Amino acid sequence: MALIPFSFAVGFDLDMTLIDSRPGIRECYRALADRTGTYIDADLAVSRLGPPLGEELANWFPAERVEEVVELYREMYPEYAITPTPAMPGAREAISAVREAGGRAIVVTAKYEPSAKLHLAHLGIEPDAVIGGLWAEQKALALREHEAAVYVGDHVGDVRGARAAGALSVAVTGGPCDAAELREAGADVILADLTEFPRWFSDYRSDGSAARA
Repeated sequence: MALIPFSFAVGFDLDMTLIDSRPGIRECYRALADRTGTYIDADLAVSRLGPPLGEELANWFPAERVEEVVELYREMYPEYAITPTPAMPGAREAISAVREAGGRAIVVTAKYEPSAKLHLAHLGIEPDAVIGGLWAEQKALALREHEAAVYVGDHVGDVRGARAAGALSVAVTGGPCDAAELREAGADVILADLTEFPRWFSDYRSDGSAARA
């Protein structure tokens, strides 16, 4: 994908920020449980999305099997998880708001990068870059590399990543962390969801008055 000239970039998390990955991940966990003969509470697992896959699988499999099961899950993921997964409300409009303002929209996620790209392609969401496999403070590596001024996410780990990168942390409350948790973690801005992002972003670009809404 060609990169556009930019004076700023905005980073977005993926799961529960741009996409509601719960239906697809639930189906994949259920299929994984059937394949391995191991009980997995799929509803519980999807209630705490955000951290790397291996951390969740460690709740259901012995440590010596986690790496093997991570690979199996990733192999199964395209079949079970892509089609059932919708975009979050306002996701496309949020990406468009950044690009229409002359900036670059990047996705920085803990999700396996090929899976992240499959989701975005299926939904017709076209960021300027997708960087996977980064969690919490690790996200700062990509945010700094792409000169992101803002990072938008739903988890306290996303707030930590933004702060580590020196980016403004914008948090949405559609994921497992509520507004109080996100604020306590250091979020600069709290939005109910991405439908509020274009107006906030317009104000932020105009005069910075929304920078600590």
